Amino acid sequence: MDVAGKKVLIIGAARSGIACAKFLATRGATVALNDQKPFEDWSPEAQALKSEGIGCISGEVPGWLLDNIELVVVSPGVPTKSIPLRYAERAGADVIGEVELASRYLKGRIIGITGSNGKTTTTALIGELLKDAGLTVQVGGNIGTPLISLVDSSSEDGWTVVELSSFQLETIKDFHPTVAIVLNVTPNHMDRYESITDYAAAKHKIFMNQTPGDAAILNADDAIVSSWAKGLRAHVVEFSVARELDEGLFLRGDDLVSRTSDGEKVLARREEMSLRGRHNVENALAALAAGLACGASPDSMRGTISRFKPVEHRLEFVREIGGVKFYNDSKATSVDATVKALEAFANEPGQVVLIVGGKGKKAPYSPLAELVQTKVRRLILIGEDADTIAKELGKYATHERASDMHDAVAQAFQSAEVGDIVLLAPACASFDMFESFEHRGKVFKDEVSSLEFRVPSSRSRGESQ
Repeated sequence: MDVAGKKVLIIGAARSGIACAKFLATRGATVALNDQKPFEDWSPEAQALKSEGIGCISGEVPGWLLDNIELVVVSPGVPTKSIPLRYAERAGADVIGEVELASRYLKGRIIGITGSNGKTTTTALIGELLKDAGLTVQVGGNIGTPLISLVDSSSEDGWTVVELSSFQLETIKDFHPTVAIVLNVTPNHMDRYESITDYAAAKHKIFMNQTPGDAAILNADDAIVSSWAKGLRAHVVEFSVARELDEGLFLRGDDLVSRTSDGEKVLARREEMSLRGRHNVENALAALAAGLACGASPDSMRGTISRFKPVEHRLEFVREIGGVKFYNDSKATSVDATVKALEAFANEPGQVVLIVGGKGKKAPYSPLAELVQTKVRRLILIGEDADTIAKELGKYATHERASDMHDAVAQAFQSAEVGDIVLLAPACASFDMFESFEHRGKVFKDEVSSLEFRVPSSRSRGESQ
C-alpha cells in the first residue's frame, strides 16, 4: 500500500492514532490527526506531533477537509456510523481502522483472537506457546501494543498474534488471519450496538477473508459461536469444557485432550495450570488449538501451560492481609466476565466481598444474581452505575456505596472475615473514574498494598505474600 503523497486523516489521538500518524508520515503521507478533546488536553506525545509536521485538529473536522481526504484511519472508540466517517466515505475516502492498516504492511502470518471475555489471557498464552516452541512470534493489538508498531519487526517466517475487539473488527476489509479464534459472545457494549446480533456480527467478521487452508477455532459450548461452524470456509476446530468432541479439544476429568482422526493425546492437566477458573480452561484449550495449528509441539506446550501465570488485571492475586486474600480482575469489564470471576472462587471455603461498578454498558446485571446470593458476603459499589447495580442486585446481598477506590478497599476489608476473598471485578468500563482498566487495577493494587499500614495489628497478623 503506497501512501506517499496521500492526504490522510486519523481520527482519535490515543495510542493507536499516534502510532498510525507517525507510521504514515514517515512513509510520505500528508497527515492530520483529529480528536474531540481540546488540544491542550491531548497527551504530550500527541501534542508533540505538531512539531513533526503533522496537522492537529481538535473538535469537529471541517467539511472542506473531508472532501479532500483520500484515507481515513479511525480509532476503535469512534462509531463507524458517525457522520464524518460516512461523509468521508461518500466523498471517496478509504475508511479503515488501525488493524486493517497494519495488516496491509505486516509480513508473515496472523493469528487473530476475539471474544467477549478471555482475549488477553488467550493472546498472551498463544504468544508464549509459540515462542517456547521455537517459532518467531510477536504479540499486539487490543492487548496494548498497537499492531501498526509491529510492522517493522514482522518477518516472512514469523507469526503475529493479535487480540481483536469488536470495535477493531468493524473496520477490517482485507485483514486475513491464518488462524482465527472466537472464544465466546455474551452481551457486551450494548451502549454501542443495537442488539446482541449486531455485536456478534462484528465478531464474526474475523472469518470474512479466511480460505480453506486456514483454521477457525470455535467454542463449541457457546450457542452463538458454535452456530457459525457450518458456514465458514476455513477448517473448523472446536473446543469444549462441557463434553467430549468427536474431533477437537476438550476437558475430560482433569485432562485437556486433543482428538483427531489419528487418535487423541493429553496435552495438559488442569492441576498443572496456574490459571484459576473453568473459563481459563476454555482459554487454554483455544490457545492449545492455535499452537497445534501453527505446528508447536505438544510436549513444549505442556511445559508452557504449567509455567504460564495470570496476566496482570485478570484474576491476579495481589496479596493476603489478615487472612483475607485480594484479587484484581479489573479487566472484568462486562457482566459475563464478573460471572466467570465469581465462578472461579465457587469452591473456596470463604465468601467474596465484591467491588463492582463503573461506567455501565446497558447490559442487565441479573446474570450475577444467583452467584451474588450464594457466594457474595457484601457488594461494595463504585462509579456511575452503582445505583443501577444496587437496584438489580441489592436484594441478594448487603451493599454499600464507596466514594473512591481507597474507600472501597477499606470498606471491603472491614466487611471481610478470615478466609474471605476481596475481589475487584467491576462488570463495567472504567472511564467514569479512571483512565483505563489498567489504571483502575493499579490503583486497586496500590490501595491493597498500603492497607497493611492502615489496619490494626490484630487483623494483619499472619500476612503472607
